[in-house]
Amino acid sequence: MSGKKISPVAWVPTAYFAMGLPFVVVNMVSVLMFEGMGVDNASITFWTSLILLPWTIKPLWSPFLEIFRTKKFYVVTTQLVTGVAFGLTALSLRFPDFFPLAVFFLFIVAFSGATHDIACDGVYMSELTPSQQSSYIGWQGAFYNIAKIVASGGLIYLAGWIIKRNIAVSGTGIIEANCNAWMTIMGILSAVMILLGFYHIFILPSTVPDKSGGTSGKAGRDVGHILDGMWNVMRRFFSKKHILVYIIFILLYRFGEGFVVKVVPLFLKASREAGGLGLDTEQIGLYYGTYGAAAFVIGSILAGYYISAFGLRRVLFSLVCAFNLPFVVYVYLAWVQPESGWIIASGIVFEYFGYGFGFVGLTLFMMQQIAPGKHQMAHYAFASGIMNLGVMIPGMMSGWLADRCGYLTFFVIVMMCTIPAFIMSRVVPFRCDDDGNLLEAETAALTESEAI
Repeated sequence: MSGKKISPVAWVPTAYFAMGLPFVVVNMVSVLMFEGMGVDNASITFWTSLILLPWTIKPLWSPFLEIFRTKKFYVVTTQLVTGVAFGLTALSLRFPDFFPLAVFFLFIVAFSGATHDIACDGVYMSELTPSQQSSYIGWQGAFYNIAKIVASGGLIYLAGWIIKRNIAVSGTGIIEANCNAWMTIMGILSAVMILLGFYHIFILPSTVPDKSGGTSGKAGRDVGHILDGMWNVMRRFFSKKHILVYIIFILLYRFGEGFVVKVVPLFLKASREAGGLGLDTEQIGLYYGTYGAAAFVIGSILAGYYISAFGLRRVLFSLVCAFNLPFVVYVYLAWVQPESGWIIASGIVFEYFGYGFGFVGLTLFMMQQIAPGKHQMAHYAFASGIMNLGVMIPGMMSGWLADRCGYLTFFVIVMMCTIPAFIMSRVVPFRCDDDGNLLEAETAALTESEAI
């Protein structure tokens, strides 16, 4: 199908839905799954953050994807592998020592999902022009986050319903009811990923491998040639102008979110005596995973049009504000502990709308300011891996910190952690214009090593 023109409408939504599903499950859904099965908060936040490591270090193997096979091959293969790993996660929940087994299989999901992200972004950047990338960036983000609605909304709500039904009808204990519910959810996820893999066999465009490596002939398969190519990819990335400033910026952009994303579901479910809001699993699925995620999607779509109309350079600071300032909602919720469902839901919707609106800005910044040039797929993977490090590190310590200082103080600390992002958004330089072309000043200073 390499010579057949396929509309982006046919594959951008499904490919980015498949990209979002594993990350949302590992990063968010697994938190409630393990909490319901009796694992302590510190262990949950530490391990569910640590197994995000593949999304951080994926640049280490991204150059190999530039050399062997097509990007489509990796997209399809990883979707199938992820589906199988979800199935094994479901089976592991029946074992007495389920936690290390489930974490192991979710790590496989993470490794496969990270590899999928590299290849999928490669297809996106190879198949679409810079103008098309800007046009579809909102929809890309929207369907990535529709996966969040499905996983952290619909499936969590379904898990809560199954848990209640098991307890009421069958008289099973809480742990057993949770086990039955989450086995069902993991089974559904397995089936969805496998079906998406088969769909993309027929519909995903097949891009040509990077000419620096190739897929035919002895030279393309020589280990020394591969390592040399990998070194060149890394050297080109770290020789880009302003790269140190860019790395600091993308690390700080989501740093506050790294603390919030793990603790908020636990905060919503914790008893009021413990400083939480006392919601059950169904309510969390409805408020946080459905209403909130839907607001995220709307924010993502509107941000795409907003950036397209005014240009990323002009609106970057406002996007950072939209992303970080709404976290103050959780300071209010932890302070007041309102009992009204609509107040809680409204606060979550407000935060998620800003989250979605601001997140698009960072994605496009990495695509248009860091990735352009030779090996753009691998360079985007480097950037997104560094971005995830900025989420993973605070996430690992978030449960420990929340347990020791309480939810209210914890969320105040989160707001303080967002300040550096505001400062960086004011000083970060731009290399390229909104069409992906080097700015005049950058063209004059461009070195041979990063020539586009």
